[in-house]
Amino acid sequence: MPRSRAATLSAVAAAAIADPDLFGARCDLDEAIGKLRSIRGVGEWTAQYIALRQLREPDAFPAADIGLMRALANDEGRRPSAPELLARAQAWRPWRAYAAQHLWANA
Repeated sequence: MPRSRAATLSAVAAAAIADPDLFGARCDLDEAIGKLRSIRGVGEWTAQYIALRQLREPDAFPAADIGLMRALANDEGRRPSAPELLARAQAWRPWRAYAAQHLWANA
């Protein structure tokens, strides 16, 4: 395992010990993402993925996910960028997590 990944896992474990509700249900997706991103080594994709899978946030959406980009490639194989994918996903709010899971399953 790369050292940076090990350091991130240690930071997440320490944050979970310090805040037992870190992975509990929240009222606000932005609050959850902000709290997760405040952990050293946790970026936007990781925070969105944790919110989608663990926090069960129905609008979480890891826009930089390569699988989602591949699933929405055009006929020539051009994949959307993360900002383009995020813009397209606005129409799927507040259920973007379900759209992501559908795209992953059908990619």
